[in-house]
Amino acid sequence: MAWLGPWLGGGSRGGGGDLDIWFGSPFSSDLWDPFGGGRGSGGGQADDTAALAHANVDWRETDKAHIFRADLPGATKEEVKVQVEDGNILQISGKRTKEQEDKSDKWHRVERRRGSFVRRFRLPDNANVEEVKCRLDNGVLTVEVPKKETQEAQRNVRSIDVA
Repeated sequence: MAWLGPWLGGGSRGGGGDLDIWFGSPFSSDLWDPFGGGRGSGGGQADDTAALAHANVDWRETDKAHIFRADLPGATKEEVKVQVEDGNILQISGKRTKEQEDKSDKWHRVERRRGSFVRRFRLPDNANVEEVKCRLDNGVLTVEVPKKETQEAQRNVRSIDVA
């Protein structure tokens, strides 16, 4: 089958090529940031090979909350920022720093991504952004966005006699 691109269900070409970074899926709940907020690569210097590192995020919805879990191995809570923008945009961002190098070190492979990352999600109308809670445990960030309580509209029913 010919490659149709990730936007037509074709997925990536043989193992997650660079095109997934640039295009993504239009059906994703991620917001596209044309200014590089989490997609593409940085300036082109050798240290920027993974300058915009990607954070993998799972989003699940329960009866009471929207729960986001992001894999951020090695990140500390000082390196991670969670905020709500424009009333309903959840943004998870941070920076993975480069390890301290010793002049005598001989590196054979560098695969772990470093640099800045940004993930943005448009929250649904039922999200209670005033009560968001976060925690970072063993490199996994959990963001819990409770749902607003919906109250059944009390029905004012009045009986009418039939004449």
